[in-house]
Amino acid sequence: MKDKQIAAVSSTQFGAEGIQERTDLQAALRDNINVISPDTMVLSEEFSGWTEGARRIDLLGIDKQANLVVIELKRDETGAHMELQSLRYAAMVSTLTFKRAIEIHQQYLDKRGIEKDAEEEILGFLGWSDPQEEQFPTDVRIVLASANFSKELTTAVMWLNERDLDIRCVRLQPYKLGDELLLDIEQIIPLPEAEEYQVRIREQAEAQRAAARSSRDTTQYEFLGQVYNKRNLVLAVVTHYLQEHPQASLVELKQVFPDSLHRAFGVVAPKAKALEKGQKRYFLSESQVLQTGDGQTVAVCNQWGIGNIGPFLDIAKQLGYDITAQ
Repeated sequence: MKDKQIAAVSSTQFGAEGIQERTDLQAALRDNINVISPDTMVLSEEFSGWTEGARRIDLLGIDKQANLVVIELKRDETGAHMELQSLRYAAMVSTLTFKRAIEIHQQYLDKRGIEKDAEEEILGFLGWSDPQEEQFPTDVRIVLASANFSKELTTAVMWLNERDLDIRCVRLQPYKLGDELLLDIEQIIPLPEAEEYQVRIREQAEAQRAAARSSRDTTQYEFLGQVYNKRNLVLAVVTHYLQEHPQASLVELKQVFPDSLHRAFGVVAPKAKALEKGQKRYFLSESQVLQTGDGQTVAVCNQWGIGNIGPFLDIAKQLGYDITAQ
């Protein structure tokens, strides 16, 4: 807008402007990563730490929640096959340890001539005083950034997100204004204004799938001389753990029973948060809510089925609890 007049700015393409994917676009986003992935720190560029193959992750990062972030870039108009490629990469880095992340980031810093200590940088970014191997990574997120995306790709991404993945599509649309190249950066999946709603829908769908799986499996479990179904077994185990460890805080309890065991609702949640998510999702009667050592009232999730009880049983057995399937 100039002199009370509005004039259209012509869109263009990266190729037409001589913008290269790796040397130009990737380099610019690497140093301004928050424009496509807020609260993210770049660990490495062109990461290829696989045991085999020559594939490379354009940018590998971490976010404030200690999630790994796989970032794939395309300058074309379709984002062809980005989702499939990024899923392979996410699977490959999912077992990355905190120690290995430090090594990778130090190599990245050294290659760029940045005289910083990788461990200090990562700990400072996460707000940790010491390394916490057991909490790293929390999960793996994917960010796809492209000039545009095909309908096939966006359909696939939305379906995968409904299955509890976290994939974001960010459109990078270049415009030409005189001698300047402008860049309109917009997250299109999930739509920012609808993201919270979509998370709730995804959690509801996961709970429904878990319930459906549970209805097809009637296995019961004996624990401390009593027989429980899946949901009541979880309540009994967490209750027993707090009885054995009355000083355990909520943070410590979540370290023992991490939220990743049930990504939609976690194993335990503060009572107030449990009420926000829905009373049918947690044990909330007066006899069922629990008190942690730091004085918090917590509720145990009751959404357990054949699809998610296995990892919980593994944790219980690691604690030395004898649980027998009936």
